Amino acid sequence: MPPELPPNYPPGQYDEDKVPAFTLPDLMVALDGQKVTDVNTWNRIRRPEILGLFADNVYGRTMAGRPDNMTWKVTPVADDNAISKIVTIYFTGKTDGPKMDVNITLPKSAAQKPVPVVAIVEWAPKKQWLLDRGFGLATFSAAQIEPDIRQGSYEKSIRKFFALPDQNAPRPDEWGAIGAWAWGLSRVMDCIVTDPQIDANKVCVAGFSRFGKVAMWAGAQDQRFAIIFSGESGCGGAVIVRRSFGETVKVINNKFPYWFSRNFRDFGDRVNELPVDWHMLIALMAPRPIYIATAEQDLWGDPHGSFLAAKYAQPVYQLFGEKGLGVDDMPPLETPVGDYIGYHIRKGAHDLNEYDWTQFLTFADRHFGLKNIIQ
Repeated sequence: MPPELPPNYPPGQYDEDKVPAFTLPDLMVALDGQKVTDVNTWNRIRRPEILGLFADNVYGRTMAGRPDNMTWKVTPVADDNAISKIVTIYFTGKTDGPKMDVNITLPKSAAQKPVPVVAIVEWAPKKQWLLDRGFGLATFSAAQIEPDIRQGSYEKSIRKFFALPDQNAPRPDEWGAIGAWAWGLSRVMDCIVTDPQIDANKVCVAGFSRFGKVAMWAGAQDQRFAIIFSGESGCGGAVIVRRSFGETVKVINNKFPYWFSRNFRDFGDRVNELPVDWHMLIALMAPRPIYIATAEQDLWGDPHGSFLAAKYAQPVYQLFGEKGLGVDDMPPLETPVGDYIGYHIRKGAHDLNEYDWTQFLTFADRHFGLKNIIQ
């Protein structure tokens, strides 16, 4: 039986008994039929294949790397409780060209020893939650890369800036807004790895909801991010989309067509023909740790589908000799599970709250070998 839904909840399929039968693309078989049985084959053949399949069919190809002339300026901000600064990134090196402001807040201990940092677009946590745990925060407004609007986003986007002079729309396999925002996270990484107050080996990328999708795509493309945090990222983030549960590929492309590549729209009515599913995106993080948070009342985001995506990604972590979830069944509410793949489902609705951040940071403490672990 479908669960009782909150008033005015989006219409959709929420009955587990009606989830269609599906077959996932084989994570461990390359396109030429070769079986992946070792790390070398994964890194050399299968991982690049999967990354390319997501680029071509879902998020679009990222059309630029770090611009050759990119520069930045650091402006200290008065703060009695932390070390605060604004890093203004000039993508072309010109102050009148495209730019973005990154707000960085670090615990005072960074003056003596570099600290770990969480990079996130929008919906940042309360700074004190991180500072009390010895973590810094780096965040920026998505609108400085591309406004999150259905009409006119491309014209105001960094995507348009890097397009050909006569190009007024992205080509079918070129990046959508998610790809652009993920590109912005990598530019943040370019800057913070040079900051002597930040530990460049302990930079996490995080995101919630649509920006959870962004964090996932950024983490897949940019392996400098040491840990990936996905908060209720749903369809196109960390969910088995072949389940057609809650938000579907067709619905998300109808509602937010500018988020993804135009090619992704072609799979709205034939999701089983997608050459990827999202256990494969999670696997691209290996052997780096990844933590996936879901919520009981966020049925639109399909918590069970996120658990299954994490579960089916485990074979790649095992190639690296690491343990993934380590459980076969969904855990009870607020019972975090997993080793290199962490997962929880908590009480409540679509949000990223203090419970989620406590689990994220405890997970990071453990993998970074930090001592301030809260049990």
